[in-house]
Amino acid sequence: MNKNLQTVYKYHDDTKHRPLRYAKSLGYMDWDTQPNPFRSYENSEQIQMPLALSHDTPEYSEIFTSLAPQSFSLKTISQFFQFSLGLASIKVQGSSSWALRCNASSGNLHPSEAYLIANDIEDIQCGVYHYAPRKHNLELLAKGNLALSLPKESFLIAISSIVWREAWKYGERSWRYTQLDCGHAQRALEISAFMLGWDIKKLDICDDDISSLVGLNQKERYIEQESENPDMLLLVSAKSNNDIIDIAKIRQSFAKNYEGVANQLSPSWHKWEVLEEIENATNSKITPIEKITTTNIKRDKTNESKKVVLTRRSAQMMNKEKSNFSYEQFDIIISSVSASLDSKPCAVHLVLFIHNVEKLESGLYILIRNKEHKQELKRLMKDSFLWEKEELDTENKKDLYLLEKGNFQNISKKISCSQDIASDSAFSIGMLTQFTEQFEKYGSHRYKELYWECGAIGQQLYLEANSLNLSATGIGCFLDDIFHQLLELKTNQYQSLYHFTIGRGILDTRLSDIEPYRGR
Repeated sequence: MNKNLQTVYKYHDDTKHRPLRYAKSLGYMDWDTQPNPFRSYENSEQIQMPLALSHDTPEYSEIFTSLAPQSFSLKTISQFFQFSLGLASIKVQGSSSWALRCNASSGNLHPSEAYLIANDIEDIQCGVYHYAPRKHNLELLAKGNLALSLPKESFLIAISSIVWREAWKYGERSWRYTQLDCGHAQRALEISAFMLGWDIKKLDICDDDISSLVGLNQKERYIEQESENPDMLLLVSAKSNNDIIDIAKIRQSFAKNYEGVANQLSPSWHKWEVLEEIENATNSKITPIEKITTTNIKRDKTNESKKVVLTRRSAQMMNKEKSNFSYEQFDIIISSVSASLDSKPCAVHLVLFIHNVEKLESGLYILIRNKEHKQELKRLMKDSFLWEKEELDTENKKDLYLLEKGNFQNISKKISCSQDIASDSAFSIGMLTQFTEQFEKYGSHRYKELYWECGAIGQQLYLEANSLNLSATGIGCFLDDIFHQLLELKTNQYQSLYHFTIGRGILDTRLSDIEPYRGR
């Protein structure tokens, strides 16, 4: 085993929450050092984008079909960012207020940042831009001195992470949440692209090339403790293409040093050396993964897509007395994530604690998202599990199996750090991920990608539930090995990386909403 994989296994084990010892953190909220949730680049040219709230968008179910692509322009780029990473609402309680965004984030801390590499877009000159969601601006960091080697009618989006934003609250476990948030951001961008009829895909580009492309390696422009780590590069196109992207050649179109200095987010910091170690260990060569064919599910018409995106919220409490909903609603939600979301073979399966879904017996279930893993899971998991396939009539065929009948509300709550939202919902989920074999095949960088897959599933679950006027919440605090013990998993061949819950949320009447960007 190489050193990078040793670091991955050690980090994962050390940052597990256990009944008598949670992962290391400060143990309190140091409000004096709370990071600014908004990155900006001082002395950069600001391009104010027109707001997209008045734009007509397709009905939600339609965006997963082949829509005619809209042209690339400042107007459509504005919509693309606003309905993915932009502000969705301003929450107010007394004299306090805070922003909510379209993309979900652990603790609403938002470590993810996004960069646009544009070439041939109406009213946007060739260059590298940072998206600033607070004012819905583009910040120009580098002008292109020659045409970019990009496919016709396409642009690039880079996603990076400021781990300090999460580490401030969550300590050593924060790197996990940062990667989940990257997956949330990825899926949010994909959904927003679908609304415009655009094709979007993640490129197999190494971290160092992404860092060079958007200037993250120019250390003099960043506070050392608030540096940004490169995560992924997305190609957005008017139509699908398989052109090879030469990142080195694109980088040559820009000056050696970029404009703009990153703002300081905190007055002081607590150093977590393990976070640097795990980032370095996973900043390695990407091994491309073969593509597979995916199919769309059948959905009923619901709401306009922008409404679904803008009203997505993380429920703080679930209504236990009214948690039940129909099998048809459950079917749509679960089927929406039953297949790959990015045309790559699934590594993540969903273990479901069904509490209150019509037509389904209460119990423990599993949704198999990759049939090649089924026999291995049956061999590794509890011998007495039933593995009875759910055979209710449905147009959305999926591999859902009943493992064990019974009331799992108490254990689901215990696993989720004693949070009522896991037991008061209609059902909760543990995302069980193939672990060691993924690293053996694809290397240590795959650790990041597994979290991204879980985060993308979470973002999709949020939107699917919201489209049906239901509520959802991601659960990052869970007792890893208690969950594994329930399944009688004795090795780390499969590990749980994210938990989730869906039901009917209780509205907090102490809070009021203000439309974002008012008075801009």
